[in-house]
Amino acid sequence: MGGLSNAAYLFIVAVGLSLVFGALRVINMAHGSLYMIAAFVTVVVANRLGLALGFWVGLLAAVIVTGAVGVLIEIVVLRRVYREEHLIQLLGTYAVTLIVAGAVRIIFGSNYRTMSPPQLFSGSLSLAGYRYSVYSLFMIGAAIMIAVGVNLMLYRTALGRNIRAAVSDSELLSASGVNVARLFTTVFAIGAGLAALGGVIVAPSQAVGTSMDSDVLVLAFAISVIGGLGSIIGSAVGAVLVGEIYSFGLVNPYTNQFALAFVFIIMTAVLTIRPWGLFGRAEQ
Repeated sequence: MGGLSNAAYLFIVAVGLSLVFGALRVINMAHGSLYMIAAFVTVVVANRLGLALGFWVGLLAAVIVTGAVGVLIEIVVLRRVYREEHLIQLLGTYAVTLIVAGAVRIIFGSNYRTMSPPQLFSGSLSLAGYRYSVYSLFMIGAAIMIAVGVNLMLYRTALGRNIRAAVSDSELLSASGVNVARLFTTVFAIGAGLAALGGVIVAPSQAVGTSMDSDVLVLAFAISVIGGLGSIIGSAVGAVLVGEIYSFGLVNPYTNQFALAFVFIIMTAVLTIRPWGLFGRAEQ
């Protein structure tokens, strides 16, 4: 259950990363920064307003703030590097992570912050002789709902149809009359919103600090590589694999120092057999 709760928030972050790469073909190093911003906003708002209402107001505030920052990043930085090679995109978005990290330290400080789960999801439940945190079950349920929502958005809406068309051929989509620049901004804002939801959900379950952007980015990239960059199903499968393997490594006293190494061993094995990932496409 610990592995699944870790997989839950990692999936939410990784699916946003994969969605952005699939449509925009941009490897966004700033994705972890958006996740960190949302977590800090949630903690600050929740602790100010109290547990009864603070978490939900913090969720709304985090998504709005992070979405706005994401739109700003897309307009100011990414529009200038879409047609550049991936190295230029990496450098550009990595510069954004440094700027955001400095801004977060100035605004929120360098100390770790914590919050309790909302009252609705506090306590634990007894299932099959074991006790499980209600909030962990909420995290898993939220990830499933978000997965369903993203799938419905991609395959049941006009926006999703345009996103899938952009993945196949953005130039042909532009020729058909779709404003591709606006579509890309929308997709990046959705990706930022998903990163924000990951940050919101993880905030009550672990300490929020200024290093959490790089911590989650490493795992999110591992998930995307294992599952296949641009694949939503791959993000889900990769998140479960990484969440369980990483949790197993942490709880075992003989392997807790090498938990992250297990993740990269799996990633290396997948890359050796299928360089495009378990559910990716070879042309990627």
